[in-house]
Amino acid sequence: MKLVFDPAIAKKIQKMQQRVRWQDPLIVERNIDQTRLVLDDERANDSEFSFLVVGDSGSGRHRKHNPQREVAELMLPHHQECSFMLHTGDVIYLVGSSEYYQSNFIQPYREFLLGGEHPHRIAYDQMVFKLPILPVPGNHDYYDLPVLLSLLSFSTIPIRHLLRSRLDLDVGLHGSKTGEAYAKAFLDYLQGLSMPGELADHLDKYYTAKTNTGRCLHYQPGIFTRLPNRYYTFRYGGIDFFALDSNTFNDPPPLPTTPEGESDRQILAKRRADLEQEKLQIMETSAQLNPENPVDADELDDLQAKLSQIEEIIVDIDKQLTTDRPAQTDTAQLEWLKQRLIASWHDPEVRGRVIYFHHPPYVTEATKWQQAQTLAIRRRLRAVLDGVAKSVGSLNQGRPLVDLVLNGHAHCLEHLQTLDTGHADSHINWVVCGGSGFSLRRQRTEGADLQEDNRLIARSHLFIGRSGQGQEKRRPYSGLRIDVKDVKGDRHPSFIIRPLIAEWYQRRWHHRELEPLIIS
Repeated sequence: MKLVFDPAIAKKIQKMQQRVRWQDPLIVERNIDQTRLVLDDERANDSEFSFLVVGDSGSGRHRKHNPQREVAELMLPHHQECSFMLHTGDVIYLVGSSEYYQSNFIQPYREFLLGGEHPHRIAYDQMVFKLPILPVPGNHDYYDLPVLLSLLSFSTIPIRHLLRSRLDLDVGLHGSKTGEAYAKAFLDYLQGLSMPGELADHLDKYYTAKTNTGRCLHYQPGIFTRLPNRYYTFRYGGIDFFALDSNTFNDPPPLPTTPEGESDRQILAKRRADLEQEKLQIMETSAQLNPENPVDADELDDLQAKLSQIEEIIVDIDKQLTTDRPAQTDTAQLEWLKQRLIASWHDPEVRGRVIYFHHPPYVTEATKWQQAQTLAIRRRLRAVLDGVAKSVGSLNQGRPLVDLVLNGHAHCLEHLQTLDTGHADSHINWVVCGGSGFSLRRQRTEGADLQEDNRLIARSHLFIGRSGQGQEKRRPYSGLRIDVKDVKGDRHPSFIIRPLIAEWYQRRWHHRELEPLIIS
């Protein structure tokens, strides 16, 4: 039985555009840029600042311990010194159903929310952040329930009982409704403004910031903290930040209708069937375990992580096996990124660039590098950066086009650097921050070097994920503090990355300190 259903890319784009009333005549008339915000605080012009990063956080308790809350508490001593928090996606697991926002987001991050002293009173679609939390959507934030599981969800019998499972299957009463819960939680949900004059009044009240691309949303911590769109940009301390929705350009091309393609199809279909059988075995095993027993509880955590991992691989296989449509790509968003990066390089006020989105193009977590979605993301981002490089010419003076790329999706903390890839994504630093609450995963057995067509193109310098076996098993959950400094005095930013690690080991929490990573 499939546990999740990933809507088509065209549907994701259409639904999200409707929710923000994309290019409504009133918006066009006011010359509003719906992909930009201005973060209004007293430090936005400081050349040195700090921010936090989390990703793949959105789970509830893990059998009497709460990794997401533990990571949030590690961040609390830093939040007064930090200007905002970036979230690399997967705010809610297993599907982004609205009823899980209270336990899986509001409660863990209550100190960052206005009214957080009484978190149970905060509605998920009315959150106001004291410290700006600026997310991008992850795949689980878009997932819906397959028809059969949706019907079971409305049964009076718990799903885990019907499936003979002791696993915490947080599937909710419905799915995300193609990202609707995420949109209502974080985006400026203009679709709900239906009374005469309501939209015009709202635009005139909140879209008052003026930039070189037109008026845009005025993000005010503690007052009005909505995002203009599923992808957007903002400038802080002379750094341009680009937030992307990678769920709409991760579609791999279907297998070709050739003998070679048919052979690959049969191999994938066989693998899919084996994975479904493995899922059933996990369900059966879990039914024999007692969640009140600490040893069994640890095993249930491991089984849940494995089940989620298998489901994700099945989604990836299904995308490749679909033959009745061409690969779908969000060309509008990719062209937007290209043009905004080019403009950024021609703006003398900009001294650095950071991109963040969910799916990592480079990663050594056990299952991600070989996924078709990873290859699709890497190829499409490369095409964008190659276009930028062609346009800016020697303007970057040998510097990478992007100073830092932040991703989630892989449940670990990792720092990689590309070598000469033959494209404009060479010599870029990539940081995966996807271990902030949901079950962690291991590094692949092939190790830290990544090859493409028998050519070394990237190397991992740090990997923090699940390790060890039995009593020696370690689960280091993580977030980041990143300090932006002008170390060399030449306006080029340095990024000092400080891992914040809460490790679950032998049924106790241990806080680890690592040496900061310095990216210049």
